[in-house]
Amino acid sequence: MSTDQTDGFGDDDLADDGEPDIEFYGGKLASAFPLVFFVVWAIVQSGILRIGDTTGLVAGMLVALILGLFLVKGSWTGYANTIFEGMTRRVAATAVVAWLWAGMFAETIQTGEFVSGLVWAADAVGVGASMFPAVTFILAGLLATGIGTGYGTTVAFSALFFPAGVLLGANPALLFGSILSGAVFGDNLAPVSDTTIVSAVTQDADIGGVVASRFKYAIVAAVLAFSAYLVAGASMSGLDIAGDAREILVSSAEPLGLLHLGSMAAVIGTAVAGRHIVEAISWGIVVAFVFNLVFGLADFSEMLVFRASEDIGIAQELAFLPFVELVEAGETSVGGSLYAGAQGFFPLIVLVLLIVAGAQIMIRGGGFRAIQEWLLNSVATTVRRAELTMVLGTAFVNSMITINTAAEIAIAPYIARLGERFNINGYRRANILDANTSALGYIFPWSGGVLVGYATLQGLPDEYAWFEQSMVVNPIEVVPFVFHGWLLVSVFIVAAFTGFGLEYISDRESEEVARA
Repeated sequence: MSTDQTDGFGDDDLADDGEPDIEFYGGKLASAFPLVFFVVWAIVQSGILRIGDTTGLVAGMLVALILGLFLVKGSWTGYANTIFEGMTRRVAATAVVAWLWAGMFAETIQTGEFVSGLVWAADAVGVGASMFPAVTFILAGLLATGIGTGYGTTVAFSALFFPAGVLLGANPALLFGSILSGAVFGDNLAPVSDTTIVSAVTQDADIGGVVASRFKYAIVAAVLAFSAYLVAGASMSGLDIAGDAREILVSSAEPLGLLHLGSMAAVIGTAVAGRHIVEAISWGIVVAFVFNLVFGLADFSEMLVFRASEDIGIAQELAFLPFVELVEAGETSVGGSLYAGAQGFFPLIVLVLLIVAGAQIMIRGGGFRAIQEWLLNSVATTVRRAELTMVLGTAFVNSMITINTAAEIAIAPYIARLGERFNINGYRRANILDANTSALGYIFPWSGGVLVGYATLQGLPDEYAWFEQSMVVNPIEVVPFVFHGWLLVSVFIVAAFTGFGLEYISDRESEEVARA
């Protein structure tokens, strides 16, 4: 994920900078209680009961933070202040910004018939149900690499490619998995991604060298993932969308919707040129807005509308404007793609802020440091075991901190200390750190990457008459199908065991330590 190619990661981010600031009954490890409780809640809700409700996860994290109060020694003030401290961290705000901007962009080009254009193009070139997930994986990976935000890519592709693929007969869970896999690929490999920047800076390595050195790992996983999507696409059936209705929808597809490839190009081009990702996506929104109006793809009121009471005099006088609509007194509202694109992520935004608060409590309570010290002194006793510990350590942190950049910042000091102890090169350390946080951030059912996609899918029944709620993929169902994520983690487990790609500090020095 990335929202700023030049973000700083200093005092304003998650960091364990000394002795515990909060004491808990049960010692330092008790500071992990809120996050552990949340993970258990999420497993019960999403995994056992199969309830994919983001608001339910918000309730779980709130309960966890409340119960954590009773484990604090002495005054609860420090604990309460830490909650506020965590919720105001910039690392959480970056995710929020990415979701809001990407949501507005995706919803606007969706309103402009882009999905209809994709259906027309896929039907015209013969990309059927079996190939659609594999093609989606490649395209999502390219977009995420170009703009540097896996979250933004997940939002866009879940809103646009998912309904097109389901309509053409692709398996929904497999298709959702291919979107998340593309996001993993881009988050891991994009030079402008926050995860790439953090992994390089925290391991004293230059960004260019890190990206070049990690390509061999990423491409192995990507080739295997692409092959897996081809095989699975051919063997896994999709949903039966009333045959006649499907044919009518395909035959009435709007090729002009493909003009919004230009909207996406505006985002990619601006981002690659080095502009802030907010600026890049804003340009995409502007281009999409203009395309919709100029080519008649959508009315102004479909993108922004104020529904005012017909009883108000001023509203009657302004009714000639394209964004003012008169309604009965009880039906007033604000609507359109810009509103809907942002509104769908509000519960997820609250959840993210609360989770980062829980992580801050574990840091201030010394839990992270205690676990890291134990691993450093008792488990990581050889180079191979050290590298395997790096992989498993990132998995542990990502299971609790669901925003991959935040998880990466939390574990980065440990990776640096462990790598330096065994003379492991900064490039290698950065690659292990980034690959696993990028991958696992889109695998766990309660992780930010999965939930942002799920939040997008939940809005599709309101967009398409043919799209039913049963077509929405529950977060637990997609876990096995994030092929690139699983394969990327596997590549580094194998690399840790075999020494593939291992470099020591003396083998190669970073030419230039890039500091964001």
